[in-house]
Formats: sequence, structure tokens, C-alpha cells
Amino acid sequence: MPGSNARALEKGRTLPADGLILDLEDAVAPDAKEKARNQVCDAVKAGGYGLRELVIRVNGLATPWGYADVAAAAASGANAILLPKVESADAIRQLENIMVASGAPDSMAIWAMMETPRSILRAQMITEASSRMECLVMGTSDLAKDLDCAHTRERLPMITSLGHCLLAARAAKIGILDGVFLDLNDDDGFEYACEQGREMGFDGKTLIHPKTVEATNRVFTPSQKDVDWSRKIIRAHEEAEAKGEGVAVVDGMLIENLHVESAQRLVSMAEAIEAMEADQVKAAGS
Repeated sequence: MPGSNARALEKGRTLPADGLILDLEDAVAPDAKEKARNQVCDAVKAGGYGLRELVIRVNGLATPWGYADVAAAAASGANAILLPKVESADAIRQLENIMVASGAPDSMAIWAMMETPRSILRAQMITEASSRMECLVMGTSDLAKDLDCAHTRERLPMITSLGHCLLAARAAKIGILDGVFLDLNDDDGFEYACEQGREMGFDGKTLIHPKTVEATNRVFTPSQKDVDWSRKIIRAHEEAEAKGEGVAVVDGMLIENLHVESAQRLVSMAEAIEAMEADQVKAAGS
């Protein structure tokens, strides 16, 4: 959401989104950078966003605004700082040093935009650069430009890059979000991109318009059938362990630890979504 747009920052308090990226970078003109910084930090401090995760995307550290952005964001109470065009582990460490010097709490996380070929090639080093690293965000628009590739429906020219970052994120046990979809008039294409991202293993998708939130939630939210099955697996495994058995059989399927771990992750996601939906209903009624 553009940090210079006060109306957008207010609207964010009512959107059924899991998180909001409050942008000081690409969505803000140079002459509005300082205004956007103050506006975003004031909005975060004011609260009213419920359980939504609040992430401030700062300008690059080599820009005239980057250092001041990080210093202000560190004291804002946001959940994370998102650094654009990360190309090295040193960039993450430099960001963390500024955060610490500016009083960022230990709980404040670092997110990294992966949007250049060098970002992709150094993905593992970036994910391991700091204990604060929490999420990779695919910047597919800039990546397509740098790769000089077509931005097709199937995204075949970018599959290698997407897969490489997925491997790095999963190895580091951190989150990873798919890139934006640019054609707001192509609802079928957008839903296809969501399905593709979910099938690949992304935790969610970054969005550029409120109209796309509903479809994204529908695709990435675990179905009730899957949640019920996962809970059944977890119970059966617990009962088997209580009997001293290493495996369980559910509806003819052999259940091992790997199945239980996936089931627990899915149930945790579903419970978090339920809590957020309840929070949003409560906020709407107050």
C-alpha cells in the first residue's frame, strides 16, 4: 500500500488480508518520500490493524532515504522491515545493524525482496544472513525485466528462479511469498497464478489491489476437508505413539512423522486464519 496515500493506509485497517506492506519505495514519488515515512510510522503507531502483520518496505540503503526509513521503521512498532533488491548477505547484516542502533525490538523481523538475478543466485546466503530473517518476497516484475524474459501466464521463464528461492526459504525454515499479478482485468489469469503459486509451495501472494484479496484467500486458505483430515492424522499419530507404535494407519494410509508435520502446519495456518477472521468481525462490529 502506497505510504503517501493516507486513504489507503486507513483502508488497510478493514481489508481481509493477512498482512500489509506499507510502501516507502516504488509506490512513492521522490518528493513525497519523507511525508510517506512519517505517515506510515504514525499509522502503525496509531494501531487499529488488528492481527494483520504490518511490514514497512523501506527504500534501498544506498538511496538518500534508506537509512532514515530504517531508523524510523525500527521504532514504529511494525512487525518487520522489507528491504528491496537484496543481493547479498551483507545487505541484510547492514540493515540489521541500523535496526539495532535505532532501537528495533528483538521481535522485529527482516523480509527481503528477491527481484534480481543476483538475488536469486545468492538466495541461500541471504536467508542465512540473520536470525531475524523471516520471509522472502518474490519481485517478479523487476525479475522479468532483468531476465529480459516474457511474463507469460505459466511463468515458465521464471520457474527456475521461483523454485530456487523456494528451496532456500524451506531450507532456512522461513516464509516465502509469490510475486504480484499485474493485469487487474484478467480474473482467470490471476486465479491461475494463485493456484500455481500454492501448488509450488508459496505461503501466499503479494497483491496490488484490494479486489484480489478474496480470490487469494480462497485459494491459499486450507479447505475444511483438508483441515479435518489433518486433525484426524494428528490424533491417530498421537494415539499410536501412546501405544508405543511408530506409525499409524488412517483410512488405509500409512501415517508417518512427515505426514504429521505437514498436517500440523496446515492446522496451524487454519487456526491463525480463523483467529484473524474473528478479529475482523469483532473490529467491524465495534
